[in-house]
Amino acid sequence: MNMLKKLVGGVIDVVSNIDPSQFVPSDPPPPRRPLAYVQANESDEERKFRGVFQQLAGDLLLQDMEVSPNELMNILNKIITKHGDLKTDGFTVESCRSMVAVMDSDSTGKLGFEEFKYLWNNIKKWQSIYKQFDADRSGMIGADELPNAFRAAGFPLNDQLFQLISRRYSDDKGNMDFDNYIGCLVRLDAMCRAFKTLDKDNNGTIKVNIKELLVLSCSYSRAGSVRLGAQQRHCSPVVAEVRNCGL
Repeated sequence: MNMLKKLVGGVIDVVSNIDPSQFVPSDPPPPRRPLAYVQANESDEERKFRGVFQQLAGDLLLQDMEVSPNELMNILNKIITKHGDLKTDGFTVESCRSMVAVMDSDSTGKLGFEEFKYLWNNIKKWQSIYKQFDADRSGMIGADELPNAFRAAGFPLNDQLFQLISRRYSDDKGNMDFDNYIGCLVRLDAMCRAFKTLDKDNNGTIKVNIKELLVLSCSYSRAGSVRLGAQQRHCSPVVAEVRNCGL
């Protein structure tokens, strides 16, 4: 328990001078709908995107229009190989499992078409920001430009939080490649959406008990929410509400 208090105390020290109102996460993804319903009610724009989705996925696409972490990894790596101006080691199955975990609203361990579209649109938006702040066209964002790159994405980080993120996602020189930038933003965006969902009074504070904290932490862990199945189906109202918002 003492160790937990020290850990929580350290986290509080890092985030104590952050103003949550300055963070601008994306809107929550739409709830998953049956494939037949989606196909019968989709707009021309959605139909065109479905065609793009099928082209991107190719033989990887499942009949139920769902994408597993492995399939997501193959799709994303297939795309970035066409962009020589992006420095990346490629998305790993671990990073894609994390993306699926924070986007998987019904804990199936896969992304439905709507969830994938939401993720894809965010990646395109963040890719544009990434290129904007790759000042020397090295394919990476330098340490000096990273704070501005996160701010442009809607996340003005204080120095302590930036250093914490940098140690996790940057190389030994403080530079960040494309897949790490995207992986970090996916998780940061999801956590901020979760916070704003729970901040009912819009006063910049939330209240959760230890079980809710652990479930939420595991939901956004690198292992993902796939392993939480039964626990999430019987979770507290707080956690259930967050999950229902697409988190």
